[in-house]
Amino acid sequence: MSPRSGWEFTDDRGQLTVAPHRPERVVAYIQAGATLWDHGLHPLGIFGSHHDGESPDPAKAGGLPLGSTRFFGAGSSVDPDAVLTAGPDLVVAVSYGGGQIYGIDPETAKHLEERVPVVVVDVGRDRPLDGIRDRFTALARSLGAPHEPDAQDLRWAEDRLRTLTARPAAARVLALSAAGPGTVHLARPGTWPDLRALSTLGVDLLDPGQGAGANWRTTDWAEALAFDPDVVLGDIRANAATPDVLRNDGHWRALRERTRTVAWNPEAPRSHRGHARFVDAVAAAL
Repeated sequence: MSPRSGWEFTDDRGQLTVAPHRPERVVAYIQAGATLWDHGLHPLGIFGSHHDGESPDPAKAGGLPLGSTRFFGAGSSVDPDAVLTAGPDLVVAVSYGGGQIYGIDPETAKHLEERVPVVVVDVGRDRPLDGIRDRFTALARSLGAPHEPDAQDLRWAEDRLRTLTARPAAARVLALSAAGPGTVHLARPGTWPDLRALSTLGVDLLDPGQGAGANWRTTDWAEALAFDPDVVLGDIRANAATPDVLRNDGHWRALRERTRTVAWNPEAPRSHRGHARFVDAVAAAL
């Protein structure tokens, strides 16, 4: 839509946002901001979630130039008045279902929505990965993205992965997030859109089985090792434990020595470019 004729967008809560001009000063949840960057749009600022620290998580930031992108804090530390003082004309948030804005306190979200348009994109378990990608593409187009996404690299990566997974005795893949020595979160593949997308391409993703936790099963490294995976998709976000923290856990060391590891970011940019990088990395490991 032309900036002269106004702007409107219906978000994943079903809420229609209308503005007299196309928004140009966007503040976004870090994953959403990184996705918009992949579409050629530079948000003026970003904010993180309760899992993040005092600085933006470089894994979630993707290609965003953090030096020229203001960070408004994360989770409970986000000051809505500081966001509003920066003069945004749109806030882009994400939800994991039910329309609830993810990453910041409900009162902060309410304060922002009373004063600036807020658009919410659902990135949760009930939407396929390509559906999430399409919603961000639609939003980016409405905001004047300078070019259409290039899907060729993603198609090539997906074709390569299908060829590899069609071979006999395909590799067994386990997705996890390290919690610390002695403790690991094993991902339930059906609850993560990017893991479900890998399954449709033929990747043999191991299910951790019954137990507490909707998205993860929390257990110990001995059990992770017992799954005997060939490839591990390891969470690289800042809230995951690092190799330095885990090095004294013998089961973790054994798992690392026996497997090929792929960097997995559950909150990667939801763009063709971001997905192509991930699928290509998995294919390389196979």
